[in-house]
This record gives sequence, C-alpha cells and structure tokens, in this order.
Amino acid sequence: MDRIVKRYHGFVRLKASSYFLIGGDADDLIQEGLVGLYKAVRDYRWDRESSFRNFAELCITRQIITAVKTSTRNKHTPLNEYVSFSQTPAAGGGDGDPTLDELLPGPTAHDPVNQVISTEELHSLVNCLSSVLSELESSVLSLYLDGNSYEVIAERLECDTKTVDNALQRVKRKVGAHLDTRAVPA
Repeated sequence: MDRIVKRYHGFVRLKASSYFLIGGDADDLIQEGLVGLYKAVRDYRWDRESSFRNFAELCITRQIITAVKTSTRNKHTPLNEYVSFSQTPAAGGGDGDPTLDELLPGPTAHDPVNQVISTEELHSLVNCLSSVLSELESSVLSLYLDGNSYEVIAERLECDTKTVDNALQRVKRKVGAHLDTRAVPA
C-alpha cells in the first residue's frame, strides 16, 4: 500500500489541483484523492478488463468531485459555522471572563417601559462603543456579530486568530465597564 501511495501521490496532487474546495485547501483535496486511491486499491478486481491505473484515476476523480459537491451543498453550514455568545473558542473554559450573552442586556418583558429603557441603553452602548473602540475592535465586533468564526474574521482582516480573540476580550471589558458606569445589571 505504501508503494502505491508513493507511486500515485503526484497523480493525486495533479488531479486535486484542478478543483477548488469551499472552506478547504489543496491539502484537503489531496487527502480526498488519497481516500479515492485507497478505495481503488480496496475495490480493484484483476479479472476485469480495466487497468489499475484507469480504475484508480476514476476512483480518485470521483472522490474529489464528491467532496467538492458536498462542500457546496451547505448542508452542515449552520452546525459548522455558528458563533456562540455563551462561549468563546479561545476562552479555555475556566478563566471566569464573562461571555457576550452575559454582558449584553436583553429584554426582560414586552413592557413598553422596559422597551424604552432597553432602547436608550442600546443607543448609549452604541454611542459609547463608537467612541471607545479602536478600528480593529470595531471591525472584529461587527464581523463577530455577523456570525463569523474567529478564523474567518482573522482571514478577512489579515491577522491572527489570537489578535481576533484579544480584540474581542477588549470589547467585552469595554462593554462591561460601560454597563458598570450605567449601573445596568449584567
């Protein structure tokens, strides 16, 4: 099996370079091609009229095309790309920092008084954030609230995921400080 993988690895890379995988990279397609090669080794029958090379090419191509089609179906997009307000990916669990859903005030009832107060609090928060957030923090927060993952935000802003996490931590601290000055229970 190792000899076959070494022999056909260049062929798999060549096949994979012809395709684009949404949300993936060239290595993901190469891996899919190698899965196709494995299936070719597993399923090839010597008593058929086809050569192993032709059969392997067919299996590799089909595996890569299946991966590309699967990635474009968006079947699992809600599960794969959701952004949680109750937990941050880089938080590690035990640091005690409040999450965004704990910091952002939410409506307690449909009472008009509460709605007016909530609207005033929201305007106050927006005004505060527009004056205290840096350009990076504003961009990160906007992309985060649009539902983007840390990786997508980092890619769009051309920075590290750690930079994104640090910016969101600063935003949380600034929102918390603003809410403390307004005496709004978090």
